[in-house]
Parts: sequence; structure tokens; C-alpha cells
Amino acid sequence: MQNIHIRPANKSKDYDKIWEIFKEVISTGDTYVFDLNTPKESLEKHWFAEYMKTFVAEDEDGNILGTYIIKPNQIDLGNHIANCSYMVHPKLQGRGIGKLLCEHSINYAKEKGFLGIQFNVVVSTNQAAVKLWQSYGFKIIGITPKGFRHKELGFVDTYIMFKDLTK
Repeated sequence: MQNIHIRPANKSKDYDKIWEIFKEVISTGDTYVFDLNTPKESLEKHWFAEYMKTFVAEDEDGNILGTYIIKPNQIDLGNHIANCSYMVHPKLQGRGIGKLLCEHSINYAKEKGFLGIQFNVVVSTNQAAVKLWQSYGFKIIGITPKGFRHKELGFVDTYIMFKDLTK
């Protein structure tokens, strides 16, 4: 794989490319809570809201391979814990892009003074993601029984995962 650079997303330049990834990822109905028919205009609130920072993983030819957002997990008195969401183009999964995005988000969160990162909904059947997050020190701190309506499996559990950034 070519050299990959992670940079802040440029909404006017990257919106359509991020939408392509977003739409492909949510269309499977097995990893994200977004409605499979989410309209393109909704990307604004889900990936480019004012209170979040959006990044892209880009190859040397300018192709966007993946993206992530980072934001406070809660408002006000809970804003010292970050929350992230990651998406890698489905055709490029398994090539280490998710690892690069995760590493970048951890470093960025530390730079910005977050004390931890919490994932509120990790679908239990998404074992590749669970294994990846665990390899970076995220721990399952809670389970929501039947917290996700999987497109093919029906109701499955979701995990709340957390990484302490103070250690």
C-alpha cells in the first residue's frame, strides 16, 4: 500500500468522497446505527458538526481511504472524555488503515487534553473492530443487551469501550 497521510478534512473538498465511504459502510447494516437510507445531507450533522473534528486518511494520489471524527463524548462536565467514529472504505479494509486512524485519534485526543476515549456503541458481532480496539488498550466496560438491530442477525449486543489516556 502507498504512503498514507492523515489530515484534517476539508468539508468543501472532501464531502463527496467521505459520503461515498459513509454510504458504503452504513449500507451493510452491521456496524453503525445510522439508517441504511440516511440522506447525503445528513452527513453534515453526523460527520461535520461544529463540535467535532473530522480527519481523512489519504494516499499519495489524493484518494481518501478512510475517515474518522473526534468530539467530546458529552457536553460541559463530561467533555473531558472523547468519542470517536471511524470508517474505512470497505474495499480497503484489512490493510491497516483503521490502525492508522486509531493511532492518530489517540495522539490527537492526548494533544487536546482528553483524559480518555469512549466508544458508546461497538456492535459485538463486529469482531475485527473489537479486536482492533482491544489491541490499542480499549476495554469493554459495559454491555447493552440487544442494543443493535443487525441487518441479518437481528438484535445483537453492543459494547461500551473505554481507553484511559492518563496512563
